[in-house]
Amino acid sequence: MAQHVAAQEEAPGGQRSLRLVLSALCIAIMLAMLDNMIIGTAMPTIVGELGGVSHLSWVVTAYTLTTAVSTPVWGKLGDMYGRKGVFLASIAVFVAGSALCGLAQDMGQLIAFRAVQGLGAGGLMVGVMALVGDLVPPRERGRYQGMIAATMAIAMIGGPSVGGVITDHLGWRWTFSINVPLGILALAMVATLLRLPGKRPAGARIDVLGAALLATGITAVVLVTTWGGTEYDWDSGVILGLAATGLAALAAFVWAETRAAEPVMPLHLFRSRNFALMTGLGFSVGFMMFGAVLYLPVFQQAVQNASATNSGLLLLPMLLAMMVTSALAGRLTTQTGRYKALPIAGCGLLVAGMLLLAQMDTGTSRLTTGVFMALVGAGVGLLMQTTMLVAQNSVEARDMGVASSTNTLFRTVGQSFGVALMGAVFTARVEDETGALGGGTAEPAPAESAQLTADALAGLPDAAREAYQSAVAAGTSGAFWLAAAVAAAGFVLALFVREVPLRGGTGGSAGGAGGAGDRSAGAGRAGRAAVASPAPAGRSGPPRRPAG
Repeated sequence: MAQHVAAQEEAPGGQRSLRLVLSALCIAIMLAMLDNMIIGTAMPTIVGELGGVSHLSWVVTAYTLTTAVSTPVWGKLGDMYGRKGVFLASIAVFVAGSALCGLAQDMGQLIAFRAVQGLGAGGLMVGVMALVGDLVPPRERGRYQGMIAATMAIAMIGGPSVGGVITDHLGWRWTFSINVPLGILALAMVATLLRLPGKRPAGARIDVLGAALLATGITAVVLVTTWGGTEYDWDSGVILGLAATGLAALAAFVWAETRAAEPVMPLHLFRSRNFALMTGLGFSVGFMMFGAVLYLPVFQQAVQNASATNSGLLLLPMLLAMMVTSALAGRLTTQTGRYKALPIAGCGLLVAGMLLLAQMDTGTSRLTTGVFMALVGAGVGLLMQTTMLVAQNSVEARDMGVASSTNTLFRTVGQSFGVALMGAVFTARVEDETGALGGGTAEPAPAESAQLTADALAGLPDAAREAYQSAVAAGTSGAFWLAAAVAAAGFVLALFVREVPLRGGTGGSAGGAGGAGDRSAGAGRAGRAAVASPAPAGRSGPPRRPAG
């Protein structure tokens, strides 16, 4: 066996194949993340050609909903039937949805095809994370997940600028069609290069009832957070009815999962303290990050007179800090096998960054804002990959898919809550401040707050412009005070994380976390090579000494 491991380590193509597969995974996660960010700048052009402005929000909502709903199902299917085939299927669905979006002839078709695209995106996101778990031992996984986190950050912050360039020079249809060649490239690379050991046979049926109840609950929750305070008042019958439906469906889901042979989200995972804590931290990261990405450009455009393009570029401090700390966290995890300090430090940086952002006013410079954003980005970089890494290390290898999908799902739901609740605080503060500051002036109504460009602001009377800028500053301050409270709650959760040594091989269970693979420099290399060139069936990594 030792000779077999050595031969694998010396195989000339093993590391190269692994790097190529990881490149394909980066392309896949970039497609899933970029597509939802790129669409915003193309919206005016789409409406101009297809019409249907009253249904415009559904172009985004349909994608978000189907992504969230499908995520746990893709994760469970990968655990039951094998990760590679399920991941290839998700790429195919995403590519098909992208091609159809590029061919849409009216708004109804575009919304329907965006839903198809979102179904595939859910599989892309969970598949990438689960495959990294299959390919790389936990001890070395951090640096590779750092690459994934950096790709996600680039897509989120660079998406609007890319969307504007494509729309202006190629047309809005190419914002979707460009996914087709990239998706086909990722599909071909994964199909030809990825080799995984066979999965256990799936003897039980898919948990259809659990999946349906979870989908209903998630749909209701996302619609509440999307429509509340915008399409409908928070106390309207529609929002209250959706909230009641969501709570009832999720309660029924918990009941159904206790009786399912192959639950789509096994509740026993939450018996692991670390898994439950990482799920909560994943929610808080989604809440804070997407709220910041949404409301920082509003502040920069309205208060600091940045153009839409420049406000995207001004987010670079956050992006660069995320990339640096993600790489640093991965390197530290690989070298030491320890990780508890990372979520604590990450949440601490987020608390500090959000509190500082909450202090911004009309006199805050772009440089000062950039420093505050860098703190937030550094905190997110320490947390994004660590939450997934610890969650995966807390479960049996056979539950890698559902562990990844659950963490991803809660992060997605956190995004919806962050955008909705920070938006509610922002709107309320803007309304209060415009009433107090504007008096009888002709300042813009709060509903128009996020719509005014720097040029439009320059055309306002001085008194109206100053009142409006003060109101927006107060609104963003309130939103970031809320984010700081969420970050503080995350900090408390991080204090209770238990540092379980990371496994040295790709197989095994959390219960074997103290194995010798973590204390052997060669174990990580052998585990990684064994995935790149799989060992015979039944072998899941190098032999380990008994723990303790």
